[in-house]
Amino acid sequence: MASARITMRDVAEAVGVSPMTVSRAFKDDKSVSKETRDRIRQEARRLGYVYDSMATAFRTQKSGFVAVTLPSINNANFADTYRGLSVALKSVGTQLLLGATNYRVEKEEELVHQLLTRNPEALVMTGGHHSQATRDLIKARDLPVIEMWDLPAEPLGHVVGFSNSEAMALIIEHLAKTGRRKLAFIGASEGADSRGAERRLGAQAAARRLGLPEMVVLDAGPAPVSMRHGAARIEALGTEVGKFDALVCVSDPVAFGALSACRRLGLSVPNDLAITGFGQFEVSQVSEPRITTVDVGARRIGEEVAAMLDKLFAGSAVPDRVEIAPKLVPGGTS
Repeated sequence: MASARITMRDVAEAVGVSPMTVSRAFKDDKSVSKETRDRIRQEARRLGYVYDSMATAFRTQKSGFVAVTLPSINNANFADTYRGLSVALKSVGTQLLLGATNYRVEKEEELVHQLLTRNPEALVMTGGHHSQATRDLIKARDLPVIEMWDLPAEPLGHVVGFSNSEAMALIIEHLAKTGRRKLAFIGASEGADSRGAERRLGAQAAARRLGLPEMVVLDAGPAPVSMRHGAARIEALGTEVGKFDALVCVSDPVAFGALSACRRLGLSVPNDLAITGFGQFEVSQVSEPRITTVDVGARRIGEEVAAMLDKLFAGSAVPDRVEIAPKLVPGGTS
């Protein structure tokens, strides 16, 4: 004869607490002390009990998770944002369901459709550029929406982000102050990386505003571009790169690749030319010399999104937009 299925009530009786306390313990509810949570989980393992989150969602009509779209799971900055978001939400018992768009609006459209079938309690999206079908799909649903890493002109809901254009202007102003005039921008091909495009346009606009010559654009290939793309673009250019005063890169990894290639070509950085990045990735801090970059507060973005979600779920008032102020981080490459 098969043994009877162990229930939440069995665990509660074994520990000497209520079934509600057991439920809260499995959801990491802070109203249950750590000692009690540990005792409950230890007893559950001994008895062979497995918490059924799907059954709880069916009873409460709450899924217990937030859907999140990121352009890439390999990008260290987006990973930092995800960590900031997940750590803060886990403390209140909310989990994340992640989808990667690979910088493609059509992939985002497909992901959003799939994620919404799971009935998330909120949707967090990276960037403010979406297909019309995606916008229509979201507008038809009654759930909180937060767009991050951008300041869209027509937001779908709430926003936590910064201006990529203004952030890149910090770099151009810094280069101009140090006497650099002939600039080249290295980034992805036009079309996929909207934030990269905004950085390029911001850099070009800042150069014009400061009276610098028209900036040359060096296409590093389809997004996402990385260290090898930055290196390959400079290697293809060869010693001709020496005609520029500075290379303005769309990200720190691209800047590191460009820096490595310049050294192989026998160029001295920053004596022969300057190189700048964007994002304050870890590689910018360990390279030699350290890469001049912009800190956009990647982890803070995730934390601010989590704080906003916590207030939205509680029915509290929240601002429509939280703007992060990027900071220039001068390094030895400029």
